[in-house]
Amino acid sequence: MVVIGKKKYQSGEGAQFMSRKAALKKLQLSLTDFRRLCILKGIYPREPRNRKRAQKGEPGIKILYHKKDIQFLIHEPIIWKLRDYKIFNKKIAKAKALRDFSNMKRYLNNHPTLKLDHIVKERYPTFIDALRDLDDCLTLCFLFSTFPSLTHIPRDQSILCRRLSIEFLHAVIAAKALRKVFVSIKGYYYQAEIKGQTITWIVPHHFCFEPQAKNQVDFKIMSIFVEFYITMLGFVNYRLYHTLNLYYPPKLTAAENNDKILVDEEAYVSERIGALNVPLVTLDPSVQSAEDEELEMDQFTNEGDATKLEEAKLEAEKVKKLKTLFKGLKVFLNREVPREPLVFILRCFGAEVSWDKLLFVGATFDESDETITHHVVDRPSMTKQYISRYYVQPQWVFDSVNARELMPVEKYLMGCVLPPHLSPFSDSRHDQAYIPPEERALMDSDFKLTNDAGESDEESETEDEEEGEKAEGEDLQDSDEESEQKKDEEANDAEMSSAEKEKQQDRLKKKKEMKVKTGAVTKENPWEKNRQEKQEYRLRERMIKKKHRNLYRSMMKGREERSKQIWLLRKKRRLHDAAEKEKRKEERKQKKSKPIE
Repeated sequence: MVVIGKKKYQSGEGAQFMSRKAALKKLQLSLTDFRRLCILKGIYPREPRNRKRAQKGEPGIKILYHKKDIQFLIHEPIIWKLRDYKIFNKKIAKAKALRDFSNMKRYLNNHPTLKLDHIVKERYPTFIDALRDLDDCLTLCFLFSTFPSLTHIPRDQSILCRRLSIEFLHAVIAAKALRKVFVSIKGYYYQAEIKGQTITWIVPHHFCFEPQAKNQVDFKIMSIFVEFYITMLGFVNYRLYHTLNLYYPPKLTAAENNDKILVDEEAYVSERIGALNVPLVTLDPSVQSAEDEELEMDQFTNEGDATKLEEAKLEAEKVKKLKTLFKGLKVFLNREVPREPLVFILRCFGAEVSWDKLLFVGATFDESDETITHHVVDRPSMTKQYISRYYVQPQWVFDSVNARELMPVEKYLMGCVLPPHLSPFSDSRHDQAYIPPEERALMDSDFKLTNDAGESDEESETEDEEEGEKAEGEDLQDSDEESEQKKDEEANDAEMSSAEKEKQQDRLKKKKEMKVKTGAVTKENPWEKNRQEKQEYRLRERMIKKKHRNLYRSMMKGREERSKQIWLLRKKRRLHDAAEKEKRKEERKQKKSKPIE
């Protein structure tokens, strides 16, 4: 009897994975179509546990896909649409070669269209799932909204990105969902909280587009991602507007003038910012707005959740206060400040915003208005100033949002040297994280007070000396009491018999043992303690299982790299502070040496 077993690589990881070449052969697609299909469906290459088995013993490193993922793609209707595109291109090429323009026109009028609605519903069954995955979508859509007409990016795609991004900003303003802001060299980082989901995205600085010398970025691949993200963001915006009781699509000034957009870029940007300053139309005015809603906390009976409930209540109170941070303020923006981020942030927290109506559209009040409370300026001085308002720099707005309170304007006045703009996204509670001195001073009030710390050390030393003197006095009293007891014992011993003497001695011994004595302070050797801890740590390292040792080594390597990074940042800060100190010294010397006129 011959037992026939399975052949090699026909079970386990050998049967679970397949190479990209095999996947292309199975789906009968070209590489570009396969790549597009994978991006739209959200399928990516997998990393096997044993690459040799997964590659069926073949050398090198191949791109591997899971077999189930490829089987999932077989029944996708988009494949047929991609084949229709292929046929359509062949027909157009043939008609063009034969100069059959009537058929060519007919083909172009009936060209196939690719719809991605079913893929969005498939990948994000609920609205919360879509919000969770919105970070990359927003970042890429805001990036494409700044692009001009490029080779692999259709003009309609960038225009649609602009419309959808401005709609999302309006939804955030209406919901008062913005929580954190940070200005970086990459752009403006925003963080909003919608339906309990934290969404973080980047809006690039609006500069003139400079074409690349080399094609370092594959815009074709990015355009495929944007093609999916546009459909997804359209769904999200529609749902957001209806949950906020707003009409969708909103009537924006920039969306109606497409001809003007194509001609004049500056006119579009101006109208886009002007649209941010206009409130949207609600569906039903009787419905309570997001501003007036009060958060009701669930009451938990479990005692263990009491602390968490208190923390949640405090956070809810802070968020409620943050939503109306700039309420009642009238802010005028000078022409040199970045208007779009400032209008978005100020309107999110309830402020009224305006600018010079002769330069840009959408202004709501003039510069001469006496009710203006703050004037945002980014220049060292101004000829005409009003006494009734504060002239602050743009950083005041960003720092006030991150601090969740209105910062004192004295540090941000026109021409002042600004304090450092700290990132609200850095988690100071995280182990091995560099904390700048300014942030440490905000967290710990005793950080800067070095003199007070010295005084406290002296006070603690004097307290220790007093405690030592008290202990010595108590020891002397105890010794006097013991000497008196001994004298009494000698007198009694003479009168008592030997049997009674023994009983009395036992009783006295027990009495002494029961007496409470002052404890002696044991001095710990720090060097010995440190050596023991290191020895215990090495023993714990040896207890790690063999299969987890590589993981442990990589963790330790990461920790070393983080500590090195912290050391480099601290060194950089020390050098910067030393250079600033020398600079101030030179300035003082120059002032002293300058003759008085």
